Amino acid sequence: MNLISKLCLPTRTSYNIGVRLLSTEQIISREAKYGATNYHPLPVALTRGKGVNVWDTEGKKYFDFLSAYSAVNQGHCHPKIVEAMKKQSEILTLTSRAFYNDVLGEFEEYACKLFGYDRLLAMNTGVEGGESACKLARKWGYKVKGIPKNQAKIVFAENNFWGRTLAAVSSSTDPSAYNDYGPFMPGFVTVPYDDLAALEKELQDPNTCAFMVEPIQGEAGVVVPSDGYLKGVRDLCDKYNVLWIADEVQTGLCRTGKMLAVHWDNARPDIVVLGKALSGGMLPVSACLADDQVMLTIKPGEHGSTYGGNPLACKVAMASLQVLVEERLAERSERLGEILRGELRNLPNSVVKTVRGRGLLNAVVISEEFDAWDVCLKLRDRGLLAKPTRGDTIRLGPPLVINESELAECCNIMRDTILSLIK
Repeated sequence: MNLISKLCLPTRTSYNIGVRLLSTEQIISREAKYGATNYHPLPVALTRGKGVNVWDTEGKKYFDFLSAYSAVNQGHCHPKIVEAMKKQSEILTLTSRAFYNDVLGEFEEYACKLFGYDRLLAMNTGVEGGESACKLARKWGYKVKGIPKNQAKIVFAENNFWGRTLAAVSSSTDPSAYNDYGPFMPGFVTVPYDDLAALEKELQDPNTCAFMVEPIQGEAGVVVPSDGYLKGVRDLCDKYNVLWIADEVQTGLCRTGKMLAVHWDNARPDIVVLGKALSGGMLPVSACLADDQVMLTIKPGEHGSTYGGNPLACKVAMASLQVLVEERLAERSERLGEILRGELRNLPNSVVKTVRGRGLLNAVVISEEFDAWDVCLKLRDRGLLAKPTRGDTIRLGPPLVINESELAECCNIMRDTILSLIK
């Protein structure tokens, strides 16, 4: 009997799809046996989510303070987004871009008017959006700025993170991201984050076509730049005729208390990359926004994606954006973020060394005497899920639909956890 025939036989295992009979330990063991080992998840196995909460396979309820790295800003399984997905899934899901469909243009128009750009390029994952932005910048560099062929340079900030493709790791300064993946993409250079003098030195090179930067560095530990940094980036890019690419995949869509994090400096990038919460966590959707002089440099056949701009993704993305606007989640994020940081700064500094963030994108740096991973395990035991980044830093970013009473409960969990470490 061949493999396909065997796979088609009825199974006699003790579990079935849709019936949650496996324990947390069994779920973890199965992944360990059959999956790639490219992640180190917190040991909790989730089966359901709603709003700010998730439940594990044993039925224990948790507050989600990671929000799938800000992909579920609108909360888990938001009813409006779920309904949009259900409705469109029964009508038309995919045509490819070989044909027009009746939804893509609707999404493009809505998003362009919402964010104030001429055009939108729809893709899938956040890193694919970043790749598309780099391609747009290089094409613009050759076609508009007049950079000699194959000499275009893109500048990135140190400690950036925008994904794990070969292009993304080529720009990384984190050895765990780039070790053993060379040779790397040519024409990528890095400068220190939040350092306008270092940036200006690189932008003076006439072959520089773009500077790509996160308005707040998420994976680096929620590093917030100095006031005016982003406005300075805009001014320098104008001065040297360089495109500014804002990687808003994690910081955008109300996470930091503004629709886009660049709005804190009233600065307008040439290219904005969106992803994650663009679908409310339903499926991969990303996009680049730019004006005509940039977007129209790419001609038919020069870039694309089979799934990019599919009708299902477009309907889901529109519903996701509408939720952000209708529920005023930027305002809620800004207000509750101030409350959260105030509570975090009252925690003993013998454990919590630093608190930083904007809106509901926040982090605490844990003292060297304690282990951030162990702190997250203790938070899990009390019903709150968070995850360390960069070793000693714990990122704290609940869904933006969290209310004040839920936030107060979460602050109590964090306070009790921290105090338990020093008793």
